[in-house]
Amino acid sequence: MIAALTPGLLTLGAFMAIGPLLQLDSTKARAFLAIVSLALLLRYLHWRITATLPPPHLTADAVIGYPFMLLEAASLVAVTLSLLFLSRTIDRSKAARIDGRATDPQAPLIDVFICTYNEERSILERTIIGATGMEYGNYRVWVLDDGRRPWLRRLSGELNCQYLTRPDNRHAKAGNINHALRHVGALPERPDFVAILDADFVPRPDFLARTISLMDDASVGVVQTPQHFINPDPIQTNLAATDVWPDEQRFFFDILMPAKDAWGVAFCCGTSSLIRYAGLVQIGGFPTDSVTEDYLVTLRLKEIGLTTIYLNERLTIGLAPEGLKEYITQRARWCLGFMQIIRGRSGPLSQTSKLAFIDRLSLVDAFMSWAAVYTSKVAGLVVPWLFLLFGIKAVQADLSELLRFFLPFYVWHGLTMAWLSRGRSLALMTDVSQLIAAPAVLKAVAAGLLKPKGHKFKVTAKGGDRDRRFVEWPLLRLYGSALAITLAAIAYAFILHLRGENIAYGGLALGWSLYNAVILAVVCFVCIEQPRKRKAERFDRNEAVLLRQDGRSHLARLADISITGARLIDPDPPLPGSTVECRIYGRSIAAIVVRHTTDGFAVRFEDGMDTRVHAIRAFYAGEYVRAYRGVRALPVGKALLMRLFG
Repeated sequence: MIAALTPGLLTLGAFMAIGPLLQLDSTKARAFLAIVSLALLLRYLHWRITATLPPPHLTADAVIGYPFMLLEAASLVAVTLSLLFLSRTIDRSKAARIDGRATDPQAPLIDVFICTYNEERSILERTIIGATGMEYGNYRVWVLDDGRRPWLRRLSGELNCQYLTRPDNRHAKAGNINHALRHVGALPERPDFVAILDADFVPRPDFLARTISLMDDASVGVVQTPQHFINPDPIQTNLAATDVWPDEQRFFFDILMPAKDAWGVAFCCGTSSLIRYAGLVQIGGFPTDSVTEDYLVTLRLKEIGLTTIYLNERLTIGLAPEGLKEYITQRARWCLGFMQIIRGRSGPLSQTSKLAFIDRLSLVDAFMSWAAVYTSKVAGLVVPWLFLLFGIKAVQADLSELLRFFLPFYVWHGLTMAWLSRGRSLALMTDVSQLIAAPAVLKAVAAGLLKPKGHKFKVTAKGGDRDRRFVEWPLLRLYGSALAITLAAIAYAFILHLRGENIAYGGLALGWSLYNAVILAVVCFVCIEQPRKRKAERFDRNEAVLLRQDGRSHLARLADISITGARLIDPDPPLPGSTVECRIYGRSIAAIVVRHTTDGFAVRFEDGMDTRVHAIRAFYAGEYVRAYRGVRALPVGKALLMRLFG
């Protein structure tokens, strides 16, 4: 066994020696790591094809073994394409700037569209207040209400923005935007650009000023910015890993999108984007032949010579899916929409599309990431069962052979991804997030490929009452059953029905099954939704705050804060129910003392509209909402162990 581990240990040593010498933004360094990963992958794949396949006869081994080999090869193609695109990156922050347009009333006119359907008042109020408080000289804010709610019309008027609705919900979000485009196109003053915001995304004051500076290049059709979130996603919450693990989309927005941009294949992600109005008019508005109209708008703009670029700055802050069901619905919709694109006239094999080769290759990369990777993940659960329970040997190798050829690739690739992603990629957590969504994603793959038309847009629900623990029973039953089968298969093969073949070849199936059992156990815990007791996210602070009450002033220390209240450290707290003035957000805000704490007291801010407007704008403009910086594997492992055994 030591001999089998030696190649992997040598690979680990080589990376640890070379890694510190490399620069993260160096294309040569990134390409070097990718090329070594590819070489080790090809070494493993050659061994896998030449030494581990069953004899090509009509046997159970071959019937399972050859399709599984093809699936594995397809997933490795996805890995190869991912490495190719990650070998470059670009940072456009230096090119973006804030100039005189931030205050010039003659600056290019921007119409800001807030797309909404069924979101609650507190969510929309934050977004409208943020949007109407941006620092740009010439823009209009439009609330596009597909829910046709009278209270939202009144709120829009109260917050000094335009309100627009339509008689039906045809083509969902894309149709809503297109209706608004026709409306503003008929006005005496047409916009030069259109900014898109989902209902839960609050823009920072400099969102428009930073993005429009990149539109000076007439070939740019879309400036896309990342989605950052004020709240943890369900994986973070349900694994109690919020403080040590980033939300699942950080790798995509922080690492993959800048890499795609470096290759010229960045794409629109809907919200938090600025789009050239003339380009939208030329392509007939947002395409409606996919439920992911945002990606498709990039492809259609590409066909008329307008590119999408990516500004990797935190300029908007929204809500991540708060429940597991919503998280899965969102990913299934993305997958379905992409499969519709694959089958449509802008697909990678389309004869009528004007897309360049690199654009088509990027589409293939995304397709393989959805179709091949998720399918191979599910197959990787089943294949060990077949050997342990029925003796079907789809992979004809023992554990020591696998370690000699697979471990060097696994070690180098895992470390490469962790280095390229600055800690946003860990193999175990990637497997967990993919497996959770696998059933819905595979259903979406099949539905989109077999029937590309006629699918409804499913909105990702935000907000609502989430103050109780509850269980996603359909998912827990599925993955709990998979875990039970895995453990039962191990017990059957190595305790109840031990055979010579199990001793000779069972090490591979045993190691494989034990890893699967760990992943499945984590997934089962993710299926137990933990309560979220606060309506507004709170963030730790440590700063002095001036308090005034009954004409007297003294200093307290701010412990945490949200847009609705705060907790302060004070050895002499005021009485619950009393009113104090707090110097927070750069102004005095009236607050009611709601309770005493062990070291001070908690307050709820005054509920007046003026106070809410100021608090929301100051909160989202400041550094109260912290950007993700990095992750270390050991704290993540500790959090998982505490969740599993605590």
